[in-house]
Amino acid sequence: MTLFETIIALAYLIAASLFISGIKYMSSPATARKGNLTAAVGMFIAIVVTLIDKEVMHYSWIIVGMITGSLIGAVSARKVKMTAMPQMVGIFNGFGGGASALVAVAEFLRRTSETQGLLEMDSSISIALSIIIGAVTLTGSFIAFGKLQGFVTGAPVQFPLQKIISALVILGAIGLSVYLIAVDPNMTIFYIVVGLSLLYGILFVIPIGGADMPVVISLLNSFSGLAACAAGFVVENNILIIAGSLVGSAGLILTQIMCKAMNRSLTNVLFSAFGTGDQAAGAVQTEGDKSVRSVDAEEASMILGYAQSAIIVPGYGMAAAQAQHAVRELTEQLDSRGVDVKFAIHPVAGRMPGHMNVLLAEAQVPYNLLLDMDDINPEFPHTDVVLVIGANDVINPVARHDKSSPIYGMPILDVDKAKHIIIIKRSLNVGFAGIDNELFYDPKTSMFFGSARDKVQELVAEVKKL
Repeated sequence: MTLFETIIALAYLIAASLFISGIKYMSSPATARKGNLTAAVGMFIAIVVTLIDKEVMHYSWIIVGMITGSLIGAVSARKVKMTAMPQMVGIFNGFGGGASALVAVAEFLRRTSETQGLLEMDSSISIALSIIIGAVTLTGSFIAFGKLQGFVTGAPVQFPLQKIISALVILGAIGLSVYLIAVDPNMTIFYIVVGLSLLYGILFVIPIGGADMPVVISLLNSFSGLAACAAGFVVENNILIIAGSLVGSAGLILTQIMCKAMNRSLTNVLFSAFGTGDQAAGAVQTEGDKSVRSVDAEEASMILGYAQSAIIVPGYGMAAAQAQHAVRELTEQLDSRGVDVKFAIHPVAGRMPGHMNVLLAEAQVPYNLLLDMDDINPEFPHTDVVLVIGANDVINPVARHDKSSPIYGMPILDVDKAKHIIIIKRSLNVGFAGIDNELFYDPKTSMFFGSARDKVQELVAEVKKL
C-alpha cells in the first residue's frame, strides 16, 4: 500500500471505531448526546476521506446537497415534537433506503453503458439487493410514516388474495433480477424490477396495524442499513459496508427487543393485523356492573403527598400532552416532602424503546430515578402509591391470566400490586391493543380524568398547599 492508501485505510478505521463507540454511548440516556456527537464525527471523517479518496472532480452539487440536507436536518431536529420522533425516524429510514437504491441504479446504468453486456456476478448481485431492499424501505417507510401521522388509516388495509399478490410481487422482483444478472441486463426489465420493489414496500406495510408501526419502523431501519451495506459493495467502499452493517444489526436488535417486550413474534407483528392505532381506538368497553372510582386534584395530591414511596409510570399520554416538565416539578415537590419517588419505564411505553427516557431526560429528571421493568417490578408490592400518566396496555393485568386476550403473555408493569393506584387518563377508551383495561375497575384504583399536563399541574399546585 502507498502512504496515501494507508492514511485512507487508517481514517476509515477511526471512523468505524467512532461509529461503534457512538452506538455504545447511545445505550444510556446519560451518554446519548455524547454518542450522537461521537458517531457524527465519525461520519464527517468518513465523508471527507471518501471525497478525497474518490478524486471527485466537481464538488458543486455535492456541496449543494450537503448544505441543503444539513439545513433540513437542523430544522427538523429543532421543530419536530418528541411524540413525532418515530415518524421522523421512519422518514429518515425511507430516505436512507432510497439513497442506496439510487446509487445502485446509477451504477447499473453506468456499467451497462460501458460493458454493453452482462455485468460481473458479484456487482450484479449487490446492485439487485441494494435496489430491492432500498426501494422496499423507501415506500414502506413512507406508508409507516403516514399511518403514524394519521393521513393513512391506522387500521390494517386488507383485500382478497393479498398475501398471494404480495408474494408474487416480491418473487417477481427477485426472479427478474436473476434474469438481469444471468441472462440479459435489459433496461425495460430493470425498470420493472424497480417498480415491483417500490410496490412491495407499500404492500408490505399497509396490512399492519398502526399499533405495530414502531416495530415496522425498527425493521425498516434495519433494511435501510442492509441496503446501504449492499450499496457499499456496489461502489467498493468499506466504510459504507461497515456503517450499513451496524445500522442493519442495530435495527434488527431493536426490533427483537420490541417484540420481546410485547411477547410477540416478528411474524405475528407483520401478519396478524394487530391493533388499529390512535385514530381507530374504540369506545369504552365496559361490561355488567363494573364501576370506576374517580378523584379530584385535592384528594390525589393528599394520597401522593403523604405517601412514603411513589412510583410514576409514564406512557404515550404523557408524551402527547407534553407533560414531562410538569412531571419533573411534581417529582421535586414530592421529594421535598420526603417521598421516595421512582419512575417505571416499560420497553414499549410511548412509541419506541427509550421514548420515555428521552422525554424525562429532556425535562431534567435525574437518570438514576428511571428504572426499567425488570428492576422496578419487585418494588410495586412495597409501594404506597403508583401514579400512571397516560399508560394503558403496559399495565393491563389481563396480560397475565386471560389467554383469549391479544396481549396475553406480554410482560407488564406490576402496577396492580401497589397499595394505591392513581391513573391520569382522558377517558376509559381502550389503548393501542383495542381492549378494555381491568385495572381501571380495581378497588385500589382511582381515575383522575383529563389532559395529562393539566392534571399534573393541578397536582403540583395542590401538593404545594399541603
